[in-house]
Amino acid sequence: MNLIQITPENLETEHICCAISNERDCQVQAKKAWLAKRLEEGLVFLKGDVRGKCFIEYIPAEHAWAPIEAEGYMYIDCLWVSGQFKGHGYSSLLLDECIRDAKEKGRRGLAVLSSEKKLGYLSDPKYLKYKGFQTTDAAGPHFRLMALPFEGQTELPRFSPRLQQAAAQVPKTGLVLYYTSQCPFTAKYVPLLEAICRDRNVPIQTFHITTTEQAQNAPCPYTAFSLYWNGGFVTHEIPSEKKFEKLLADLGL
Repeated sequence: MNLIQITPENLETEHICCAISNERDCQVQAKKAWLAKRLEEGLVFLKGDVRGKCFIEYIPAEHAWAPIEAEGYMYIDCLWVSGQFKGHGYSSLLLDECIRDAKEKGRRGLAVLSSEKKLGYLSDPKYLKYKGFQTTDAAGPHFRLMALPFEGQTELPRFSPRLQQAAAQVPKTGLVLYYTSQCPFTAKYVPLLEAICRDRNVPIQTFHITTTEQAQNAPCPYTAFSLYWNGGFVTHEIPSEKKFEKLLADLGL
């Protein structure tokens, strides 16, 4: 498989490999607008030359949209290989290229958000451990920061000490949603969830994180989507309409 890197020149014409085929879809357009600004900050979006989910996205950790402290590291936003492309070594191909690029750029290692056990939208901890990553920090209820320090590195990435303070400031009444345009799915599903809440008279506040600074001071390690109820964390996984209806029912709403 050949690899294609997204650049400002080909961003508009290249498929960005998420589960959306229509390039004019609001989700694709929102993601590409977000990518355009991040490319200026050193973000790399590398994909297989296929139409499907086979890509890696990473950025210098100083510009990561995550409340972490990992100076000198490269932060992996997403490594996604699925469907017909699984089982062919493509994840290793993409990760190895990320490692090569990070070393060439003088980075100290890689960092990535994972979890205690495999969860949606987070990197698989079992696979990361197999590739040599180690857990360097933890945040409730299930988030794990994992790192692959390069030879000679002793300072390891950690979650920002501001994380707990930000979590304590989440409004304590009703549903509260923080989200970014980093994940394309929020462009479609956030308005749908808001409409469901309006129809049910369920109070919801939504906060669209639009800057790196806001993301690095967010209350949840996964800034693309984090939902709270009465100040308590509910989920980081973007639900379909049906799943959201069930979630509301489980909350007694």
